[in-house]
Amino acid sequence: MGFAHKIPPGATVRLADYDPDEHAGLEKADAIERTARLGAELGELEDLLYAAGRHAVLVVFQGRDTSGKDGAIRHLLSHVNAQSCRVAAFKVPTPQKLAHDFLWRVHKETPPLGGMTIFNRSHYEDVLVVRVRRLAPPTVWRPRYARICEFERLLTDAGTLVLKFLLHISREEQEERLLAREQDPAKFWKLSVDDWKERERWDDYTRAYEEMLSRTSTKHAPWLLVPANRKWFRDLAVTEAVVQALRPLRAGWLESLRETGERELKEIREYRAGRCGGAR
Repeated sequence: MGFAHKIPPGATVRLADYDPDEHAGLEKADAIERTARLGAELGELEDLLYAAGRHAVLVVFQGRDTSGKDGAIRHLLSHVNAQSCRVAAFKVPTPQKLAHDFLWRVHKETPPLGGMTIFNRSHYEDVLVVRVRRLAPPTVWRPRYARICEFERLLTDAGTLVLKFLLHISREEQEERLLAREQDPAKFWKLSVDDWKERERWDDYTRAYEEMLSRTSTKHAPWLLVPANRKWFRDLAVTEAVVQALRPLRAGWLESLRETGERELKEIREYRAGRCGGAR
């Protein structure tokens, strides 16, 4: 069993049932050591993903302000190859994007076979922020749960692994992190009064997250809830979950690469034989 909590399809989720301070009884040093080992394995697996070109990986991060999306992304990027991994961030949509269906701006950011894309926020903002801020009526955002599930099924049917993480922090931890930003000039760029305004909607967001998890955790694209009060445990849980998702595909990728290598080797030998009169 992993450190992240997999939400069963059809489950009714209550965030209060999950302790954001959970750390599985681990000490920080032990967790960091485990994370480093998993990170090395992730680097190898991501190289094979790229070389084999048979699958793609989409990693989705959602969470409240200060929940650690940026930090989790930085950690994953430290273990993968920049030429085959990219990040897409979803902020307030532009007028052009609003003129299209809500998935238009998302679909074009999904990874090609052999690639990994990490979403910092995602299509789920359209059933979270849109709902809580009442940017559209329920008749608009409620049908989106089904559209999202269909979209993710389309991706998985095409060979994309969809890994969705909700970073779960407490209200007290969020306040500490917001206040800490005010004391660190290096983080002044993150300061925004909107973060404090959104805190006033904490309960509304809780209900929105709970319904999102309940309605869109599926067999092909389940949600993984990560206790995120402790950053070192968050990184361990996320890294472990990604490695566990990729590990079963390793043997198939290696076999595919072996077959490709044998074909290329045959062509090389035939070419050299024709050019060099049979020289090896």
